[in-house]
Amino acid sequence: MRRTSFLAGGGHGWRISALETPREKPAPWKIVVITGAPSWAEYWAEVLAELPKDREMVVVDRPGFAASEPLHPVTDIRVQAEALSPVLNVPRGQKVLLVGQSYGAAIASIMADRNPGKVAGLVLLSGYFGESGPTAKWLLDLGSRALGVIPRDLRNAVIEVTGQKPQLRHARRALARLNIPVHMIHGDQDDFAPLEVAEKLAQDTVTRRPIRVVRTEGATHFLNDGPTETLIEALEACIPARRFGWNFIWPKMSQLWPAKLPDTASAA
Repeated sequence: MRRTSFLAGGGHGWRISALETPREKPAPWKIVVITGAPSWAEYWAEVLAELPKDREMVVVDRPGFAASEPLHPVTDIRVQAEALSPVLNVPRGQKVLLVGQSYGAAIASIMADRNPGKVAGLVLLSGYFGESGPTAKWLLDLGSRALGVIPRDLRNAVIEVTGQKPQLRHARRALARLNIPVHMIHGDQDDFAPLEVAEKLAQDTVTRRPIRVVRTEGATHFLNDGPTETLIEALEACIPARRFGWNFIWPKMSQLWPAKLPDTASAA
């Protein structure tokens, strides 16, 4: 893997940092990961290292985190989606599976909606949608009390998450407009973003295609922590199977013309 960067979209002028898997030639599919809060691409290092050679992956540090600019939090999820949109630019013929992890799920939904034709499939991985589980509630409460002394990334994460709920209407509208496969992968032991909240979103949001919900038994909020093969297999299941060529059989002559033509004279 290697560190890379790109200029944010929307004319913001920020430099966005990311980790990617270099390949000699473009793979058929590129998996683009929009991480949660705090946004640290390094936590996907093991997945990047174990990714099959016929796949590519890029994991971003979102604006306001790690090596990405700016230093202050970017609290509007629409601005985040706009800034991250250049990561969807891929070589001709390559397809993108866009993965939004935790807080990044809502952002990825807006990115997919605003970039028609650039995203072939969307995955909402451990999606956070305004309601916190017990561990997240405890951390947010603690962080809110210590905003002045905690590190920048933790401070920006607390500010982001506590201000997300009123903005979720933008993500719901985006999901309703999408005409691509949408997959929701969620651990049934997630105590940060409750599975029930994600399932309710999938049930209540009127979409052009049904959202495929996958319960991952025994998994917590951080599916990228391992086992690596479990997450890679789950993502691979979101990529359509490759179809090889035409399956066309020429009809027999007897099927095109009857063996004996009717006697028109006698028929008259």
